Order: sequence, then structure tokens, then C-alpha cells
Amino acid sequence: MTAIASNTPLSPEVHERRDRARIWFESLRDRICAALETLEDEADPALYPGAPGRFDYRPWSRDSGTGGGLGGHLHGRLFEKGGVHTSSADGRFTPEMAAAMPGGERNPNYVSSSISLIIHPRSPRVPTVHMNTRFLSTAESWFGGGADLTPVLDVQRKDDAPDAVAFHAAMRRACDAHDPTFYPRFKAWCDEYFFLPHRNEPRGIGGIFYDRHNTGDFEADFAFTRDVGEAFLDIYPKIVRAHMHEPWTEAERDEQLVRRGRYVEFNLLYDRGTMFGLKTGGNIETILSSMPPLVRWP
Repeated sequence: MTAIASNTPLSPEVHERRDRARIWFESLRDRICAALETLEDEADPALYPGAPGRFDYRPWSRDSGTGGGLGGHLHGRLFEKGGVHTSSADGRFTPEMAAAMPGGERNPNYVSSSISLIIHPRSPRVPTVHMNTRFLSTAESWFGGGADLTPVLDVQRKDDAPDAVAFHAAMRRACDAHDPTFYPRFKAWCDEYFFLPHRNEPRGIGGIFYDRHNTGDFEADFAFTRDVGEAFLDIYPKIVRAHMHEPWTEAERDEQLVRRGRYVEFNLLYDRGTMFGLKTGGNIETILSSMPPLVRWP
């Protein structure tokens, strides 16, 4: 087994790239939060009583290494719970984690930056959504992330349902602008990743997922990651507006709460991002903000 390298600082170029990614992720965060607050303003008071929700921004610092982030927490009338978070870090992997990371055995020091979000709408007719993109570097650098949609009603959980078609079309456009092989590869990866083996069912209707993405061209990889974020910001508000004014039944609300239970099961049993955050000294509040506010197991 290759010996773990000494505490060698990463290059200034790596730090500059991480800082560029951080600035982008933070700007995307601000635009996504503004779009969600606009939707809160547009919500029909007859269906969504109360004042429009606003994000509560909570800065945090890492307990180990340096860095931290900003957690954006929303408890609104349209969006029952939402989190849009950014983070940035300089740290050193444990020997176990370094051995599992590209370049980690050569240099266990790392820098990272990311945006991660989860939106749990109040209406069962509006799909839950998740998006995450990140930059991470040890002796090697890469991007990862993606976006996936989780309708909570069975009638919407079909490949030919309008929301599924629109969401996948948006992700395909983001991929095809860079490489026509990306979408089929990253869609299949998403379908494989967001799957609950113990229930033999997918978490939602998918999207795209990619990790350790390094073509050797940082600018191209960064541009692709930016386009994934732009595609999400374009398509999700459209999907919300298509359903937010539709009334729902108590039976549909019950179906939503049961489906949310599957979301909890996946995030606590299988989600790599949850495990990574907990093992690297991330902020517990933001890591676990993906949990839905109300849930039911039959």
C-alpha cells in the first residue's frame, strides 16, 4: 500500500481554482434563494396561509481544519422546508479517507467548495428536489454533483410524466452542450445511485449524477458544472409554478408523508454526501437539513 505523504501544502493554482468555484457556488446560492422567495410571494394564500417565507442565513465554522460555510434555511408557506447551503474548506483526510480519494495517498491535504440544496414543498403535487455540485482537490482535482427530482405521488412517478420529461430535458441540454455522451452516462449513474436496495425501488424519477469528473481540462469541467446549476435554476421554478396552485387531498398529503420516509431512509443509509460531511467535520445542522419536516411510515 502506498504510504501517506507528508503534510505538503497544495499548490496556489489549486487554491485559486477552489476560490473560483466558491465564488460561483455562492452566487448561484443567492440566485436560487431569491427565486424560491419569489415563489413564496406568488403562493395563493387560500392554499398556503401565512406570510411568505424568507431564508434564515446561518454562518458556521469548521471544528477541524479551516473554512466553513453559510447555511440558508427556509420554513415557508409554499416550501415547508428548504435548505440551500454553501461551504468551503481546507483540511487533511484521515488515512482511511485519503486512501479512498483520488490523489489522497500522494497528498492527504485537500481543499473543497460546494453548494447543496434540498426543497420539501408543502403541496404533494409539487415535487421534492435535490441539487449538489462541488469541487474537491487533493493531489488531483475534480468536480461532482448533479440534480434529481422526487415526485411524491405515484401518478407523477413515471418516465413520461410531464415533470419528468421537462426535468430530464433540462439536464440533457446542460450535458449535450459539452459532450453528447454525458447525459446517458450520468443519467444511468443517477438511476443507479439514487436507489433503495432494501425496497428495490428508485428514490425518484432521477436526473443526472457525476463524480470525480476530471477530463484534464479544468475550464471545460468548471463550465459544465456551472451549466448544471443554471439548468436547475431554470427548470425547477417552472415545475413548481405548474403545480403550486392546484388543490390537494388529504390522501395525497398522506402519500407524500409516506414517500418522504423513503427519502429519510436513503439519506441516512446510502448517501455519500451525508457520510462525507459527517466524517470531515461539516456542520451537522446543514448536513441533516435534508430531512423532511414531517414524515410517516405506514
